[in-house]
Amino acid sequence: MKYRVLAAAVMALIAITARADVIDDWTDQADAIATDKRLPPPLYARLLALLHVSMFEAVDAIDRRYAPYALDLVADRKTSREAAIAAAGHDVLAAEFPDQLKTLDARLAQSLEAVETGPARDRGVLLGQRAAADLRARRMPDGVELGETYRPMTAPGVYVPTASVAGSTIGRLKPWIMASGAEFRPAPPPALSSEVWTRDLNEIRLGGALASTTRTADQTDVARFWFLTGPRCWIPLVRHVLDASKLDLTDRVRAHALVSMAAADAFIAVFDAKYTYNLWRPVTAIRNADQTGNPATPRDAAWLPLGETPMHPEYPCAHCISAAAVGGVLRGLLGDELPEITLTSATAPGVSRRFTRLADYEQEVSNARVWAGFHYRFSTDVARDMGHRIAERTLATQLRRR
Repeated sequence: MKYRVLAAAVMALIAITARADVIDDWTDQADAIATDKRLPPPLYARLLALLHVSMFEAVDAIDRRYAPYALDLVADRKTSREAAIAAAGHDVLAAEFPDQLKTLDARLAQSLEAVETGPARDRGVLLGQRAAADLRARRMPDGVELGETYRPMTAPGVYVPTASVAGSTIGRLKPWIMASGAEFRPAPPPALSSEVWTRDLNEIRLGGALASTTRTADQTDVARFWFLTGPRCWIPLVRHVLDASKLDLTDRVRAHALVSMAAADAFIAVFDAKYTYNLWRPVTAIRNADQTGNPATPRDAAWLPLGETPMHPEYPCAHCISAAAVGGVLRGLLGDELPEITLTSATAPGVSRRFTRLADYEQEVSNARVWAGFHYRFSTDVARDMGHRIAERTLATQLRRR
């Protein structure tokens, strides 16, 4: 008898793993495309929101456990959830990247091989296709088509660096849970004569410099580790947390959808603020500190940050807000404590970071941006607060139990 119970438990675990894999497989497919297309983090986050919300709408049409995000779909309860997820994933990615259709068709055929043939699978495919199509119809156009129109500040005839800025239109994308990109816009950054500015500029001048003598070797490793930005930072974290939670398929895809919506809106909110306040980066501020009238912030004419400064305004920190939004949603669903997770980064080969709390993950990302020479401490703090507020709004208003 005990062997039959053990066998049943093993088969149940295999089934849970197989069901979860279909979400992970299509997330990995999105990652492969994002890598190939070199999608910037905000557009990659947008893609994941389209992907995961479509999957959720399809699965929840079968289970009817939660309120939908936007669609009114109802399906027979014997419809294959796995087929619905695969078809939704395929159709979202195919609509966004039609040049990838051949690869996506092959991946869909592979996904469906794991599902028993018959009416349940067929219904699942049709349901996933409809979820993807209907969600896109509700969301498009969403502003991604807007062209870059940022005007560099200069006097007529005077040279300025000619590298293109990034993300100047992201704040105008259609949000998922916010009323507008400006809804969580923070107060302006501190005055250049304030105690906060003086403290934080001097912190980064010393600790974020390429030639810093105050930053430790471990802090340098952390800074380089988090040069990696966007969804590639949090996909392994989310996957690890959900694997350890043993959520069923519906709750797992709901968690992915909530995380992805919060992260996508975090980028919209932070880029709205960045281009509203247009605050100079540390490399500009420190090299021009003699122009601020603040004798407590000395100029360093040759100062360089540890890494290459991102090409968009400083305030607030985009990496910090996305980490806080993702961490905030996971914390609200499953609590702050983690089974120990080890993360690696392509930007710091041989370095690994271990976490047992989501709060520690968020704090490390904030510290890393200071030690990298990219962000003032006040900017990381403001961004984390924005991310937490977006996470709280997401959990309070989206995909609630019926």
